[in-house]
Amino acid sequence: MLFSIERDVLLNHLNIIQKGLPVKTPMPILYAIKFEVLQDYMILTTSNSDVAIQIIVDDPSLNIQTSGKTVIPGRYLIDIVRKVVSKNIEFALIEQNIMVIRADKSEFKLRLMDVEDYPDIDFMDLNDPLTFDPKVLSDVIKETNFATSQNEKRPVLTGVDFKFLEKKLFCVATDSYRLAQKDIAFDLEREPFDLVIPNKSLDELQKILETIQTPVELYINPNKVLFKFENILFQTRLLEGSYPDTMRIIPKSFVVEIPFHKEQLLSALDRVSLLSPKERETNVNIVKLALKENQVVEISSTNAEIGDASEEIIPSGEVKGPQIKLAFSSKYLKEALKTFHSEEVVISFSGEIKPFIITGKDDPSLLHLILPVRLD
Repeated sequence: MLFSIERDVLLNHLNIIQKGLPVKTPMPILYAIKFEVLQDYMILTTSNSDVAIQIIVDDPSLNIQTSGKTVIPGRYLIDIVRKVVSKNIEFALIEQNIMVIRADKSEFKLRLMDVEDYPDIDFMDLNDPLTFDPKVLSDVIKETNFATSQNEKRPVLTGVDFKFLEKKLFCVATDSYRLAQKDIAFDLEREPFDLVIPNKSLDELQKILETIQTPVELYINPNKVLFKFENILFQTRLLEGSYPDTMRIIPKSFVVEIPFHKEQLLSALDRVSLLSPKERETNVNIVKLALKENQVVEISSTNAEIGDASEEIIPSGEVKGPQIKLAFSSKYLKEALKTFHSEEVVISFSGEIKPFIITGKDDPSLLHLILPVRLD
């Protein structure tokens, strides 16, 4: 095997393919990147317990003299390519288990494992895709994935539920203390589906999508899904189990609705939560919100060991409903607010101990729900 390629081109591909390398695995060969060098192009593959990624490289700078296949230790290869400064990098396989990498005046020799020990990666058949704009899919992940559970006791909650029903895709995440929901309309008829994608897989996918300009195709089968875009295949396993029916916990009527300037509310939460105590069960900072008689909103926190903090906010528009007072996680509200593109948000309350929702004037398809904590 002998080929050369522009250093920057290879590094761009390695930055994507490395997202399929495992952090920990009982199969050491999975720490390597599989290279299949063919006559006119090469295929890079990585895989871990959740994700498998494949990239077809057919860049004009790729000069293949002899074909072959091998596995190269991923972390070492990426570090080498990052550190060298030459325009081109040459790869030469000698003695079947030594890869010589030459870049300008630098030369590296890496000992390789047997490529035949690399497991076959079964990329699923491609048919009946659902097509996304890459920015739309990237935004959906950013707007929902943070609300997934980090607790493995209920594995199905560690992913985002993708449910297609009546020309709409509903994407929902919850850790049972908060919920994020985004829906996307599609002008097509297709069979309904309901699947849960792991949060870690979506994190890695979202990072790749930020660099993508072309449409993304989603392919589905019972235990995995595949995202195809440009020259990349990104396949992930699905989480087992039935996702809870979250629609029934979203309130339909409200006793109080308060509009806010988003940035003003975020800034106030940042300041007041500096002294806020942590809730025992979730270890998050708790603040209080009170709507006063004069329709001014007070955000406050009380810490028995340190002191108190409070700040008044003038709502950005007409307030609907009577006085109300409740407590909640400042972290949950701040994370929800940061997902909105709208400058103005509305927080709607059904009662002092009932879930409240956050919506945005310019984000009609995005909704966040937070459970309050009981006041002493």
